[in-house]
Amino acid sequence: MVNLQTVIRLPHRTVLHLAWPMILSNLSVPLLGLVDTAILGHLPTPTYLSAVALGSSLIAMVLWSLGFLRMGTTSLVARAFGAGERELVEALLLRSLVLAFALGLLLLLLSPLLIDVALAWMAPSAEIAPFTASYCQLRLLSAPFALANIALMGWFIGRQNTLIPLLILVFTNLLNLLLDWVLVMELQLNSDGAALATVSADICAFLLAIAIARRHLQAPASQLWQWLRSPLREYTELLQANRYLFVRTLCLLSVLTFFNAQGARMGDITLAANAIIFQLLLLTSYGLDGIAHASEALVGEARGRRNPARLRDVVITSGLWSAAIAGAMALAFLLSGNPLFRLFTDLPQVLAALEHYALWVVLLPLAALWGFWLDGVFIGAGELRYMQNAMLVCALGIFFPLWWLTQGWGNHGLWLAFSLFSLARGVSLGIGLPRLWQPQTASLD
Repeated sequence: MVNLQTVIRLPHRTVLHLAWPMILSNLSVPLLGLVDTAILGHLPTPTYLSAVALGSSLIAMVLWSLGFLRMGTTSLVARAFGAGERELVEALLLRSLVLAFALGLLLLLLSPLLIDVALAWMAPSAEIAPFTASYCQLRLLSAPFALANIALMGWFIGRQNTLIPLLILVFTNLLNLLLDWVLVMELQLNSDGAALATVSADICAFLLAIAIARRHLQAPASQLWQWLRSPLREYTELLQANRYLFVRTLCLLSVLTFFNAQGARMGDITLAANAIIFQLLLLTSYGLDGIAHASEALVGEARGRRNPARLRDVVITSGLWSAAIAGAMALAFLLSGNPLFRLFTDLPQVLAALEHYALWVVLLPLAALWGFWLDGVFIGAGELRYMQNAMLVCALGIFFPLWWLTQGWGNHGLWLAFSLFSLARGVSLGIGLPRLWQPQTASLD
């Protein structure tokens, strides 16, 4: 039984110290998108804005599906950091960067095929299709650097330094903004200018992150070179961790893609209303993700130190703050109602649809918070295969069957299936929590 004194003594300050930079980092991303939109929106034709919107969503989906590079790196580094294995912490950085560059170069080689397939699937108009293709081709030039940045962020978080990722992201966004203005407005390169601005910002961010990381490395250059030439078996643990996370991410991406496709079949009004509800859920996720990142680092450290008491304290603390954030957001959505929706649209039909589905706006943060919280806990603990299997069960055993059974309920049925899927993610991981208190027998199982 957790009493008030126990709650007060929990490591709140430590969790929040790691969480707040990540929350600010998350908030900076949509702000940058707004600036990009404003710059492109002042061009004489909306063609370029549409091309960048479509192209950037495609690139974001690709990079998001490879986000396991951050999670896998954080998981392994946090546990090595907690165990005091300095050389392993530094070697993991080199191995993660090698894997990131290998995947980035593969993306670059396959980019013509990937772009053709994606455009055939998304079916843009003949007017914006060539601009979208050009934007994507240019953006993928920086794929190795963008993926390396993801791995670097994971390494810093694993070492319990979330301030550096925030500073690097702020630097990247400001540079991107400046280059957007020069290349789009001054040099009139339009959508290609927007792509080149992001490519340049990605490369500069990588150089900055590498320079900072090098200052944290104690190994001499000769040792770093030896680690770079490590045999394939040295990459086994990293590859296995990323394999589990990749499957888990693909399952989640499949659910989200299917959800959006079903919403689109119900008409433009429903699609627009669903997009706004998702934006509100995304707003909640900024806070929940910050707590989850802190959990990854602190749970990993506790697991590496084999300190079950510290592990339990971090799990409880992160859970309390996740519940507080989700509860506050749900209450804010409940009280704000129609005025909140009017910030996103003034179209009467869309507003009427949002009023009709307003219940889900309030329930979603409460359903989703458990999955966000325990994702961070299980990533930090290295229980990645269990995470993968839990996601497979939730997607194949909960979401898709519920969607099929509730098709007659229309969009309400779709949201019910998604809400219960989100809740099931938390429940399935909660069932596995006792695994964390048991002695470690394997790092990934």
